[in-house]
Amino acid sequence: MNAGETIPVTVLGGSLGAGKTTLLNHLLTNAGDRDIAVLVNDMGSVNVDAELVAEESDLAVGDGVTELSNGCICCELQDDLETAVVRLARERSFDHLVVEASGVSEPGPVARLFVTSRAAARYDVAGLATVVDSRLFADTFGDGDPERTVAEEGDGSVRPLSDLLVEQVESADLVVLNKRDLVSDAELAAVRDAVEALRPGATVVETTRGDVDVDLLLSDLHDPDAPVGWRAALESDTGGDDRDQDGHGDHDEHDDHSHDAHDEHDHDDTPHAEATYGVTSFVYRRRASLDPDGAAAVLGDLPDSVVRAKGSLWVAGAEDVHYTYSQAGPSAYVAAAGPWVASRPEFEQDTYRRNHPELDWHDDHGDRRTELVFIGRGMDEDALAAALDDHLLDPGASADAGDYPTDPGEEVALAEPTRERESVPTAGATPEGGR
Repeated sequence: MNAGETIPVTVLGGSLGAGKTTLLNHLLTNAGDRDIAVLVNDMGSVNVDAELVAEESDLAVGDGVTELSNGCICCELQDDLETAVVRLARERSFDHLVVEASGVSEPGPVARLFVTSRAAARYDVAGLATVVDSRLFADTFGDGDPERTVAEEGDGSVRPLSDLLVEQVESADLVVLNKRDLVSDAELAAVRDAVEALRPGATVVETTRGDVDVDLLLSDLHDPDAPVGWRAALESDTGGDDRDQDGHGDHDEHDDHSHDAHDEHDHDDTPHAEATYGVTSFVYRRRASLDPDGAAAVLGDLPDSVVRAKGSLWVAGAEDVHYTYSQAGPSAYVAAAGPWVASRPEFEQDTYRRNHPELDWHDDHGDRRTELVFIGRGMDEDALAAALDDHLLDPGASADAGDYPTDPGEEVALAEPTRERESVPTAGATPEGGR
């Protein structure tokens, strides 16, 4: 390539065993005239993946394949990865870089390194590709019984598998549904619909042994502004918590959560998905605080029909803390994101609102709200909304937020697939073995 030209980079993600190495070997075998550089992650003292790649592609480690060691390249090894890719571009001439993220990583944080570090001067992100084990995905979010409920890396790091699968799909430009021979046509269609709901607009291909078209895999697919499914549902939602039953204007806060819940959430327009497998999304939005125990009980034990839920929580007893909620299948967490704008000094509120005119602001409550997006298959939306409505509190009601975290960045598990809960906010929040 010519001096001064940036090098396209594709970040390859997927859980351990999904088929990343098989796809990578397919890519190297069918690269044609392209000179491909590969960075693979060392998951232990012996880098099995690097050895396989080197052996099957007739490349020696250090001659087109560069090893990183000691863990996940999107967190612990950011500095090593940055140094490696800059050195690689300086010392070698090649047409495309492929970075294989570790099995407990999302491709998104890896890709951001090529935008925010000194590597940005030498590289452009072409795409983020996620390899999905179709059988594992169907079992995790369908009616099956997955053999694994956590994703465990060779360095000892562990993540709930459902979290990992969802987040890897949500960050992808290209989703490869691998091992399609292990699922029925109906299961594959259900997986595909769920993937497309989690990441609208992503390119989705099906394969048996990672035999993806090389031109597609290396093409310029990246859209840094593409929304994930839960955010797209929020942005497209036209419902409002300030409507009365007939859709006419404001009403007091008590009535805001006492009328028919159906008028308080909007359905995403997904005719194909709904007609086939019922994959839909809806937004639950209220301008009232939630009882801490009640919120934990409902949100820590969502029905199996909910694949993904995410959003903001207004929790009574911690009025100043903006909480975020994240659920993926059988795992659910609440995290403290920092203060609500409405809890800041008035001059800071005014400054923030001037700089963010799009901020949803209520005369009495400011930006405090509960706003959750639910994505799932065959969800009983009215029942779920009613269950949350049962735990809304009147203005001024007192409550004890218990063990809900207060420091920004702290989180607590409401439900985990291992059934092992390190911390549950408030006693009795989640029934034992609730999911």
